[in-house]
Amino acid sequence: MMTTVSEGWATSGIKPTGGAIGAALFDLLLQLPTSTELTNAHPEARARAVAQSAGRRAAAVSGALALPPGPLGLLTIGPDLVAIWRIQQQMVVDIAAVFGRQAQLRREVMIYCLFKHGGAALLRDLVVRVGERVLVKEVTTRIVQQILRKVGIKVTQQVIGRGLARWIPVVGAIGTGAYAYFDTKQVAATAIAYFTQPLEGGGELTPPALPPALPTRQLPP
Repeated sequence: MMTTVSEGWATSGIKPTGGAIGAALFDLLLQLPTSTELTNAHPEARARAVAQSAGRRAAAVSGALALPPGPLGLLTIGPDLVAIWRIQQQMVVDIAAVFGRQAQLRREVMIYCLFKHGGAALLRDLVVRVGERVLVKEVTTRIVQQILRKVGIKVTQQVIGRGLARWIPVVGAIGTGAYAYFDTKQVAATAIAYFTQPLEGGGELTPPALPPALPTRQLPP
């Protein structure tokens, strides 16, 4: 079951211009899956178990898709990325549910959890630090578009480098699966850290409102 995260975003007609990867991410983030996890009395332990399970699934899926050698293996890169992101997306939703923080799981928080480990520079328009706390702002669709374009470019560069491994049967599949496992565990670590911190007011920031207009002075006739 899927739930729409932003009707305005979905109906805006705007899609990232960062290539097929950015567009795939945009489509993926239009909706978030629901979770069957319940708020847990020991959320960190349960979240680590959820992460372990997701990491194994990601490794199995990615490794299987990397088995075809040569050019055929390169054709599986796109489906591989989308499959891993779906697993990681569900994992983040489940971790949020374990901590009882589903209400805080907006599109911006999902982007932060999925890609924070890829580089802080990618998310500088999204994140604000207040003391020890990390706050994820609610931003416009245009800013989301720009962030996903940057992510798409970076992921494309990484895919080109890792794609060479797919020319080596079995060995390439093992390496690809290991990378998916490690990447998923990094996403989990970000999500656990985010939902563990004490977030005042839900931990969300909205763009500051414009100050009220000052009353104009009426000049005498």
